[in-house]
Amino acid sequence: MNASQILIESLESLNGNKLRSGLTILGIVIGVAAVIAMLAVGQGAQNSITGSINGIGTNVLFVFTGNQMGPPGRNQGASRNIRPLTLNDAKAINDVFAAPSVSDVAPVLQGSSEAAAQGQTTNTTVYGVTASYQNVRNETLTEGEFLNNEHYLGHASVAVIGPDLADKLFGRKEGLVGETMRIAGQPFRIIGVLGSKGGSAFGNADNQVVIPMTTARDRVIRRSGDNVDIIFVQSVSAEETTLASDEIKQIMQTRHNIPVGGENDFTVFTQQDMLQTASSITGILTIFLGGIAGISLLVGGIGIMNIMLVSVAERTREIGLRKALGARKRDILTQFLVESSLLSLLGGIIGIMLGWTISYIVGRVAVATGNAFEPSITLSSVLLATIFSAAIGMFFGIYPANRAASLQPVEALRYE
Repeated sequence: MNASQILIESLESLNGNKLRSGLTILGIVIGVAAVIAMLAVGQGAQNSITGSINGIGTNVLFVFTGNQMGPPGRNQGASRNIRPLTLNDAKAINDVFAAPSVSDVAPVLQGSSEAAAQGQTTNTTVYGVTASYQNVRNETLTEGEFLNNEHYLGHASVAVIGPDLADKLFGRKEGLVGETMRIAGQPFRIIGVLGSKGGSAFGNADNQVVIPMTTARDRVIRRSGDNVDIIFVQSVSAEETTLASDEIKQIMQTRHNIPVGGENDFTVFTQQDMLQTASSITGILTIFLGGIAGISLLVGGIGIMNIMLVSVAERTREIGLRKALGARKRDILTQFLVESSLLSLLGGIIGIMLGWTISYIVGRVAVATGNAFEPSITLSSVLLATIFSAAIGMFFGIYPANRAASLQPVEALRYE
């Protein structure tokens, strides 16, 4: 038998049992669709997170209290000997002679508070900053102006708000300059609206309000002394980020009296560190989701083997007759393998289309709920799912095919 004859007979056999073949294919369809959708969701999450981090700027460093890597502003290495970050630390880092690779520095006070306006109330993140914050954090404005040194020195009650916060409080994102809002019960005049950045490793950057650090310390976050939560540092260029990190560490070790070889009470976190950490976490998540989805493919493969065994039992006399007429063992083996492979291949093709549809729906739902998240289907995920489904059909079809090919013609013809 040639290849075309084997293919035609396999299609006729599957067509003769449409319902059974369809249900068998369904198992592969669900498995492939799950793999495609889960890998797309994982890749989309990775793209979203790394895109948000890149939006901060390619040459931004983060200095925060504690000696372990973690989210800025959280003290993970707490002990009685740890000294907090201060404004004087920020000034020392901004010394061009001590740190020539540093371009600008922005110390920040961070907290959460209740914001209210026009009868609407919501919780938001409050940042107490200096005028350099806009440049270091690469902030853009859709209208108005950012905080300046006069606002800082004058303890001004002015605020720049994120677009999501503006929408929650005022129901719009433009025409807000001059409006009044309350933060922690204190009145503030809006002087600007930030451009949208979406979610990031630090939460929703669009649901925030930025006020002068002096005002935040006195009236909202209420901190004593000159302690700050985090220091954002901008290096001269992306290429000098590593050098800037070394300079910052040397300055901080000197200021905090940390001996040579001693454990730091601070952490300098570069954007590259953040990208690597985020990529590692999302990569593990993607593998985990793909592995769970892959289990359904195995279940579909077992279904193929089960159906093919039933088919062998039903066609025992047919197999015996064909062997008696001269069919070789190889012909019988090939036909049953082709049938199982066709089942998995058809299931794989339909599964790819279903997986793409599910990913598209997830993306639209994310956009409708205000999350800038887009599942990403890659060629590698499609090839992986297709090859895996074909291998599943081949693997689970070997035993039934071999069983059919090994039947003795006389015994097969006598089978009832």
